[in-house]
Amino acid sequence: MRAGVSRATVSRVINKQPRVSPETAAVVLSAAAELGYTPNAAARSLVTRRTGAVAVVLSEPESMIFDDPFFAAVVRTACTELARNQQQMALLLAHRPEQAERVERFLRAGHVDGVLMFSPHRDDPLPDQVRRLPVPVVFGGRPWLPEDGLHIVDADNLGGAELATRHLLDRGRSNTVTITGPLDHRAAVDRLEGWRQVTGADQDAVRLLSAEGDFTRRGGERAMAELLDRVPDLDGVFAASDHMAVGALHVLQRAGRAVPHDVSVVSFDDHPSIAASARPALTAVRQDPVGMVAEMVANLRALLDGEDLAPACRILPATLTERSST
Repeated sequence: MRAGVSRATVSRVINKQPRVSPETAAVVLSAAAELGYTPNAAARSLVTRRTGAVAVVLSEPESMIFDDPFFAAVVRTACTELARNQQQMALLLAHRPEQAERVERFLRAGHVDGVLMFSPHRDDPLPDQVRRLPVPVVFGGRPWLPEDGLHIVDADNLGGAELATRHLLDRGRSNTVTITGPLDHRAAVDRLEGWRQVTGADQDAVRLLSAEGDFTRRGGERAMAELLDRVPDLDGVFAASDHMAVGALHVLQRAGRAVPHDVSVVSFDDHPSIAASARPALTAVRQDPVGMVAEMVANLRALLDGEDLAPACRILPATLTERSST
């Protein structure tokens, strides 16, 4: 053999196994480069029972995944972090029922070693199906499932909403309303609850002082117009996403309500391309999709490596960046 060592030694070097000296490894790798050798992935998978692929499952419409900065960051970070671990990303979209059925069949067929699952909607059956798979699964965001036995990484949606609402109260805003996300979405429910806990709103007040959006600018416009009709003397707005907050700003400006002189506005997400670019720039609670996905990949890798990682819901802290909208 070109390297002058046994086939077993070559196998250990190529597969990055221990018990090979650095000098021997260097000789083997040099010979492999000279011969233009690349490992046969199919043959390796027969031995290791690994595919080298990880599924990233997103239960959202394609338009949101590719247009929303949060999901763009999720996909980009997952691709980068998995590649760093020498793993291939399989991006699976499962918004419609027929898509979810195909995804479930694909995962059950053993095409991936593990799953990063993003599915925040209450009526989605896929999370329950995926958690029963014989491969490790890490959830991005709390699913609508009992959390015992699950590995979850999430932003502090409730704590971030509390932070935003306290900021409005600290600015002297005594009639604060909220624009929620869709309430089949776990993060939207948690953000509404954070606002409610700080304001002390009872059920009647929640119905009066909140309006449901859909995490889009147009949804924020509709909800803000509804709230202005219902609560004309409002002086503070917590919008559960940057997009909805931008929509709210436009409606307030058309109504002649100056921000922040008449009304203060705080958003959630703090995407650099949205919050800081709004006019006025938005005070915003920041969640970190890059850190969230990196933590998910690290947890999945630990599970694939056989580490004793206890199931848990790991909550990443939220912070508030103050800008001119308050």
